[in-house]
Amino acid sequence: MSDTSATQDRIDAMRAALAEQYPRVRRFSERLCEPLEIEDYGLQTVVEASPPKWHLAHVSWFYETFLLRPFLPGYQVFHPRFEYLFNSYYEQTGTGFWPRHERGLLARPTVAEVYDYRRHVDAAMTRLIAACPAADWSTVAQRLRIGLNHEQQHQELLVTDIKHHFAHNPLRPAYRADLPVAAPSAPAQLQWLDFEGGLIEVGATGEGFHYDNEAPRHRVFVAPFTLADRPVTNGEFLEFIQDGGYQNTGLWLSDGWATVKQQGWRAPLYWEERDGEWSLMTLSGMRPLDPAEPVCHVSYYEADAYATWAGKRLPTEFEWEHAAHGQPIAGNFVDDGVLHPRPARPGAGLKQLFGDVWEWTGSAYLPYPGYRAAPGALGEYNGKFMCNQMVLRGGSCATSRDHVRSTYRNFFYPHERWQFMGFRLAEVGA
Repeated sequence: MSDTSATQDRIDAMRAALAEQYPRVRRFSERLCEPLEIEDYGLQTVVEASPPKWHLAHVSWFYETFLLRPFLPGYQVFHPRFEYLFNSYYEQTGTGFWPRHERGLLARPTVAEVYDYRRHVDAAMTRLIAACPAADWSTVAQRLRIGLNHEQQHQELLVTDIKHHFAHNPLRPAYRADLPVAAPSAPAQLQWLDFEGGLIEVGATGEGFHYDNEAPRHRVFVAPFTLADRPVTNGEFLEFIQDGGYQNTGLWLSDGWATVKQQGWRAPLYWEERDGEWSLMTLSGMRPLDPAEPVCHVSYYEADAYATWAGKRLPTEFEWEHAAHGQPIAGNFVDDGVLHPRPARPGAGLKQLFGDVWEWTGSAYLPYPGYRAAPGALGEYNGKFMCNQMVLRGGSCATSRDHVRSTYRNFFYPHERWQFMGFRLAEVGA
């Protein structure tokens, strides 16, 4: 077989794979919105959480901006002002963007028009995937992979934002009343696992898709450490609360203590106490607190304060990746339809590394040595946020199973907690 034929075969195989993946990912976004009523699509309860209607339109804007307009000859945009309304934060597109905190003020376009916009983009993307010339295919395929993973990120945001919107309502409505509920169980006994550390390699290997913030792969030194086999549970965090954790300034970072006082925090987000009994808001409405479930919706500040109270610390992102290397991508993901963290199962070894809750690490979100953001607007995807945020690892019950890997670096500001955020403990090894 000639080199030309082999190259064409690779392009054809990739074209077929992306032609299957594109509609599958797009359908799942809409499936997540099926339980919504028309009144739900425009809700925005805080600046961090966008309306479902905006998410559906924004991911379509991404394909239109970075794929259809530059690579599909004759493409006609659906609406000339959508590039302004549904741009998120990209400055280099030259279009500007509607203020983030006012996304919930857009009564128009209607929900029906947003779905029409998606159909318009989907039809054009089908043509582009089928007919993109070989000269453009490498760039188109790369951008399409980013676009599909970008839409999966917004699927997770759809779930977490809808939860926040519904929790804001005093009726505490259910997004889906039919979600499965695990029977109460005793928490798995916490075990500690030792890791030798040493000079290790971290970051993406170049096999399969990865974001630019996962590269370049490089070596770091990790001292011997000990890692908890599972995340901290609700029951364990409740002990912190009952011991006055939210009133003890000595446990908190300065910014964390200021946030506790300013926001009036007394428990994780969505926890409610009535007559001495704790319950929490879920996507199926209010539930009694299950002590065996991983604690969720806590900020970095709360995770760090708990670790201090427990005489431990949070693992670094490199310790976490070292421990996760070679572990199967298995756990409770959005694909399972639970949409809530589940208790760890008994057994030996590391548990719940992937799925259930994103795990705060003690590492600031910074570029790896040798990192360079891509030129142009796409370089704004990750690079410009590498300041004042902390790294989380592992994915959550709102993450797609095929979206995460051991090198995946999520990042949020240390005060944020509306995502499915938890943590596990670490300490210095022998």
